[in-house]
Amino acid sequence: MEKKKMRILTGDRTTGRLHLGHYVGSLKSRVALQDMYDTFILLADIQALTTHFENPSLIHDSIFDVTIDNLSVGLDPTKVTIVQQSAVKAIAEMTVFYSMLVSVNALRHNPTIKTEAKQYGYSELTYGFLGYPVSQAADITFCNADLVPVGEDQIPHIELSRKIVRKFNDMYGTFITEPQAKLSDVPRLSGLDGNAKMGKSLGNAIYLSDSADEVAQKVRMAVTDPARIKISIPGNPDICNVAKYHKIFTPDKYDQICADCRAAKIGCVACKKILINSLNTLLDPMRERRAYYENHMDEVSDIILTGSKKANEIGDAQVAMMREAMHIAI
Repeated sequence: MEKKKMRILTGDRTTGRLHLGHYVGSLKSRVALQDMYDTFILLADIQALTTHFENPSLIHDSIFDVTIDNLSVGLDPTKVTIVQQSAVKAIAEMTVFYSMLVSVNALRHNPTIKTEAKQYGYSELTYGFLGYPVSQAADITFCNADLVPVGEDQIPHIELSRKIVRKFNDMYGTFITEPQAKLSDVPRLSGLDGNAKMGKSLGNAIYLSDSADEVAQKVRMAVTDPARIKISIPGNPDICNVAKYHKIFTPDKYDQICADCRAAKIGCVACKKILINSLNTLLDPMRERRAYYENHMDEVSDIILTGSKKANEIGDAQVAMMREAMHIAI
C-alpha cells in the first residue's frame, strides 16, 4: 500500500500579481515539493480584504492573476489543489468556533499583527485585521494540513494556530491535526531600489508577468554601488544590490562577477546585461505557460472551481465532526 502523503497548505494574498520575491521565497519550492506532498494552495482573498477591502476589483482580478502566476512557474493542476479561500464555507465557520478560544489581548500582542499594522499605517484595527490569525488557523486546519511553509515573520501565526488546535482538541476530544511550520532557508529578495523587501506596493519589483523589455528596463534602473560613478573605479559587490541578484539568479558566474567588479574589469552596464539575460532565461518558460493559460481562461476558472469543490468536501466533513464534538449538531 502506498504511504499517504503529508499535506502542505500554502498560499498567496490576492492583492496583485506575484513577483520574483514570491518566486524565490515560495513558488520555486512549491514546484519542487508538489510530487512529495499533497499540496493545497490558497488564494487568500479573505486575507486580502483585511487590507484592501476598499478595492474589491483588484482582489477579483488578482484571484485569476495569482492562479496563473502559480501555474506559470510549473505547478501542475493535476498534482496540486488550488482553492479560493472565500469559497470554502468551513473556513468561515471554523473561524467563528476558534474565535471563542482566543483573547483580544493575545491578538493585539501578536508581533506580526503589530508589524503589519505599522506597515499599513493603521492607528485603529478592524475586527477582521486583528482577528486574521484566527482565520488563518481555520485556513490551515480545515484540511488538516501537516505542514505550513513560512518565513520567520509568520512563526507567531503558526504558533497561535497550534495553540488554538491544542485547546480545541483538549476541550472537545477531537483530533484536528496540529500544524508544523516548514521554515524556508531562502533569504528574502531585496527590492530593485535597495529596499530590504521587494513588495507590490513599493514599486521596486520584477513581476513574473513582466515582458523581457520590462525586465531589462527595470534592471537598468536598479541601485548599485553609489560610489562607483565610472568603470575605472573598483566596485564593492557587498553593498551592490545587483550583486545580490547575481548570487541568486547567476550563481555560476557570481564569484567571477564580484572579482571583476572589485578589480574594475567590468562596469555596471555590462554587469546588468548579464543579470537581464539570466532573469529572462528564467522567465521565458513561465511566459510561455502564462500565454497558454491567458488564452484558456475557462480552464483557469475550472481549476479554481474544481479545487474549491474538493476543499469544500473536505471542510464540510471537518466541520461536521467539530459540530458533533461540540454538541451543536442537529
